[in-house]
Amino acid sequence: MSKIKNILLVHGFWADGSCYREIIPTLLAEGYEVIAVQNPLTSLEEEIAVTKRALDRIEGKCILVGHSWGGFVITIVGNDERVAGLVYIAALAPDAGESMIDLMSKYGSPSPHFQEQNGFVWISKEGIDEVLASDLSEERKALIHVTQTTPSISLTEVKASLPAWRHKPSWYILATNDKAVPPDLQRDLSERMKAKTVTVESSHFPMISHPKEVLEVIREATATYQ
Repeated sequence: MSKIKNILLVHGFWADGSCYREIIPTLLAEGYEVIAVQNPLTSLEEEIAVTKRALDRIEGKCILVGHSWGGFVITIVGNDERVAGLVYIAALAPDAGESMIDLMSKYGSPSPHFQEQNGFVWISKEGIDEVLASDLSEERKALIHVTQTTPSISLTEVKASLPAWRHKPSWYILATNDKAVPPDLQRDLSERMKAKTVTVESSHFPMISHPKEVLEVIREATATYQ
């Protein structure tokens, strides 16, 4: 048995790579090569290009980790032969021809805390508290608000191509108190993928509120027989 040493972390809406800061030091200390991809959230094509550029920086197989919208990205980039497995954290996992709106519209209406300006969407401090991060410290909520990357509204409508989860091992961390990606949607996606699923009592950022559980799933994903 050998262990995959490369891990790519892909963030979602209203976030950047710093959303993984609670788990990165531990992964590095354990000898993993880690890249937190800084996606611009401007177009799916650019998301894929930036993630693949990060993939080009590593040698050997890797595990892709996607949070929220990042799950959409790893679902497509995961088709690359260098990707050995996929870890979804409260994430979208579309099938071919599905968009974010297709997935989310069945489970409720968008929060009024999401505001569109010039084709991009930002979230208020109240939205971070009520929708994204109710179980985090005030300091951490403030950091998320200050560092938020505003996504293009167009990302909610783009359609996925062939999903990597159909032929790659997948894990899913389901956040039961999430008000951004509904837990029922997470459950339906994880079951459709036949992913190995771990449930945590968390809001939308389990890697911040439950880093130990997230690390355990990533460690499991990196262990493979060759």
